[in-house]
Amino acid sequence: MTRVLVVGAGPAGIRAAERLVRAGLRPIVVDEGARAGGQIYRRPPEGFSRPPEKLYGSEAGKARALHAVFDAMVASGQVDHRPQASVHAIRDGVAHVGAQRIAHDRLILATGATDRLVPVEGWQRAGVFTLGAAQIALKAQGVAIGRRIVLAGSGPLLTLVATQLLAAGAGVAAVLDTATLAQQAGGGGGMALARPAVTARGLAMRARLGRLYHAGVRLDRIAEDAVHWRDAKGQAQVTPCDAVALGWHLRAETQLADLAGARFAWSDTWAQWLPVADPMGRAGPGLYLAGDGLRILGADSAETAGALAANACLNDLGTATPDTPRLLRRARRMHRFAAAMAQAFPWPGVPLDALPDTAVLCRCEGITVGQMRAAADHGGAEANRVKSLGRIGMGRCQGRYCQLAAADLIARHAGLAPQAVGRLRGQPPARPVPIDALLED
Repeated sequence: MTRVLVVGAGPAGIRAAERLVRAGLRPIVVDEGARAGGQIYRRPPEGFSRPPEKLYGSEAGKARALHAVFDAMVASGQVDHRPQASVHAIRDGVAHVGAQRIAHDRLILATGATDRLVPVEGWQRAGVFTLGAAQIALKAQGVAIGRRIVLAGSGPLLTLVATQLLAAGAGVAAVLDTATLAQQAGGGGGMALARPAVTARGLAMRARLGRLYHAGVRLDRIAEDAVHWRDAKGQAQVTPCDAVALGWHLRAETQLADLAGARFAWSDTWAQWLPVADPMGRAGPGLYLAGDGLRILGADSAETAGALAANACLNDLGTATPDTPRLLRRARRMHRFAAAMAQAFPWPGVPLDALPDTAVLCRCEGITVGQMRAAADHGGAEANRVKSLGRIGMGRCQGRYCQLAAADLIARHAGLAPQAVGRLRGQPPARPVPIDALLED
């Protein structure tokens, strides 16, 4: 029996596992969550009282369907589910999960994405979270991150989290979008052509925010009890708050793809390094990528990408998949929508050049923008040199929250294009691992 390992049990991982099971395989599914669903369809603990309509809004039906599919496969023994487990290294057909080694013949990575962040002066303060963290707290624990919350950044997640917090009765003080209305209008037409229903749903959510929403803002600093910002006319504003959630789109979670041998290329659309794969997700011999870990396309596209990656795996094993052309057409439409969305909500959306040297760049290590600039001056404007000299990317998050902004800052400081700075080389462990988790009996 061919051994297929699926990493991630979000929309992409669930649909990939479903296809493999239908073909008679029994995949191993490793996931960091206690229950399948991923971030967008994250499930609360058993006995949680809030219904799916409150947790997922208009996506409740999709969430229920995905959860039911995966739970049924687990209950029937059709998948080997390994929850609350992290793959921290991959080499030579073996995935390392703590002290456990999982050998596999085929690997499908559906690792998803994390928040993409821009450093803002004062963002290292207590009470400053990512949009994703605010969403996790609400879905998994039923709590808001504060009583008077400012959400800032850009992209659809900004609006989604704001409306979810409001629906839960949380106090939202302001929603600050760094994308201008002109930028949003420029990409909005392409979004509407590619996916009119989704675009209309997003506009409806925006309308529910009313006067809380402000476009084209500039974030100046986050103080102990307020966010200082400038409106689209350049007028200084101060919004009192006790919590802040930040996020500018997403960044693909690619460390495992790197360790598994995928090639990378710079994406002008998303201004980040992304793995190279064919339209079905093939990224190398026996390696398949799906979902936001390959392209930032959202939950619906992740389901399609998961099915395509599984089909690619099955095709390579000699099994026909007649629905592949239909899935590829759907994937192309999702790509068009995502490209228009990136145009509507561009990165970085804030003046990185204006950040003072005293601003913190790396929250894990407390490294300032000035220290990073000095390291670039001393060792050259290359990401890995700056890392070795200035410790950027060496903290607990291993560069997940500072790497892209650091590369952009280095490029601007040196007068280079961001891709010329390069990317940090992947290395194990891909996640922080306690020593006792590596000890064998």
